[in-house]
Amino acid sequence: MSYYTRFSACASLGAVAMQVRQKRIWKVVERRVDIQQKVIKHRPIDKLKDCFITILCGGQRLVEVNTRLRPDVALQRAFGRKRCADQSTVSDTVNACTAENVLQMRAALQDIYRSHSQGYAHDYQRDWQILDVDMSGMPAGRQGEGVEKGYFAGHKNQRGRQLGRVVASRYDEIVVEYLYPGKTQLEKSLQPLVLGAEEVLALDQARRQQTIIRSDGGGGRDEDVNWLLERGYLVMLKAKNWKRASKLAKSVKEWHLDPKTQDREVGWVEEPHLYSRPTRQLAIRMRVKDKWQYRVLVFNLSDERLFWLVGRPVPHQSATTDVLFAALHSYDLRGGGVETSLRGSKQGVGLTKRNKRRFEAQEMLVLLAQLAYNLLTWIHDELARQAPKLASLGKLRLVRDLFHIPGQIRLDAQERVLEITLAHTHPLAAPLVQVLSSTLAQDDMMLNLGQI
Repeated sequence: MSYYTRFSACASLGAVAMQVRQKRIWKVVERRVDIQQKVIKHRPIDKLKDCFITILCGGQRLVEVNTRLRPDVALQRAFGRKRCADQSTVSDTVNACTAENVLQMRAALQDIYRSHSQGYAHDYQRDWQILDVDMSGMPAGRQGEGVEKGYFAGHKNQRGRQLGRVVASRYDEIVVEYLYPGKTQLEKSLQPLVLGAEEVLALDQARRQQTIIRSDGGGGRDEDVNWLLERGYLVMLKAKNWKRASKLAKSVKEWHLDPKTQDREVGWVEEPHLYSRPTRQLAIRMRVKDKWQYRVLVFNLSDERLFWLVGRPVPHQSATTDVLFAALHSYDLRGGGVETSLRGSKQGVGLTKRNKRRFEAQEMLVLLAQLAYNLLTWIHDELARQAPKLASLGKLRLVRDLFHIPGQIRLDAQERVLEITLAHTHPLAAPLVQVLSSTLAQDDMMLNLGQI
C-alpha cells in the first residue's frame, strides 16, 4: 500500500481528532445546521468546521485559520478535511449565519450534550445537581449589533455585549449560554437561562427538586427568587437589594469572624425577608474604607446539603457556627464553578477575542466556543482517568501544551490517517499515547512515540 508522511506541529491534536471522529460529534452539526450560501470550493458547514478546528488549535481570531490550520495539511486530514478554506471565506460564512442557523446550532449542541455529557447523565435519585448561573462581559467595537455601553468588570466606559451562561459545576460543562446586548444584566436573563438549562437537561419537577441553583446578586431579585422557589429548585444566591441587606443585617445578634477570610464577618438574620417559600438568610459584612458593606445570602438548603456541598460530614454535635460557615463556604464554591469556566473559555478557547459586527454571527462563534469548551472537558476527563499526570491540565494548557506536541502523520493514497508518531522528548507525549493508543487501534490506526 502506498502512503506518505507529513510533519504536523499539532500531531497530538490529530490523534484527538481521530477520537472525535469516532464519536461522530461533528456529524451532528452537519446534520442539523444548514447555512444558505453559494458553494464554490467549500461547503458552508466545512468552513464552519475550519473555524472550529482553529479554536482547538489555539487560534484567538479567525485570521489565524491561515496561519495555524491552513499550512498543517496533516492536521486537516486528521479532522477529515481534504483542504482548508481561506480565512476570508470562513469569515464570510460566519457572517452569513442567520437566527435560524443559531437555533439549528443550539439543537445540535443539545444533541451532542445529551449524548456525551456527565451533566445530562447525572443520577438525581442519588445526588444533587449544581447549576451556576452568571453573566460575563464581552467587550467589542462600537459598530457591532447589540454593542452597548454597560457594566464590564475592570473597564470604565466600555462597550460590548454580555454572555449569560449556565454551568453544571460538578462536571465543568456548559449547559447553555445566550448572547445579550451590552446593557443586559443577570436580573433580566436569569429566567431564560434557567429555562434553557431545563430544556437541555430535561429537568422535570422531580429533578428540579434535586437541583441547586447558585447565582450572585444579579439573580437575587424578589421575583427571580420566588420564581425559582415555586419551580421547586434549591437556591443559594445573594439578595439584590443592598438597602434591604443593610436593614436585615441589623437583626443579627452575633457576628462571627470568617476563619478563611479575616476581613469578613457573618451572622444569622433573625428577622428574614419573606419569600413565597421558607428560606434561611445569612448576613455578610466586609469592611471597605472604614465602612461596613452588607450582603445577604438566601438559601433553602438543609444542613445535610450544606455540609455535602463543602465536602464535610454532618457533625454529631455541631457548634453554633458550623452550619453558618458551611452555608457561607458553600456559596464561595461558586467561584470554582462558573467563574472558573468563564476564565477557561477566555484563556483556553479565546472566547472574547473573536468579534463580529452581526449579532447572529457573534452568537455562532460563541456556540462554536461552547462546543470546544465541552469537548476539552470530556477529553480531559477521559485522559485524567487513565493518566493522572494529565489531570492537572486546565483548558489553556490542554490547548497550548497537550494539543501542540509535534510529530509525523502517515496517510495512505486516499489520505486516510494510518499512523501518528509523537515526539518522544515531549513530557506529555507518553501519557497521551498511553491513553489513546488502544482506542485508535480499533480503527486500525497506530499511535506511538518516535524521534522527530
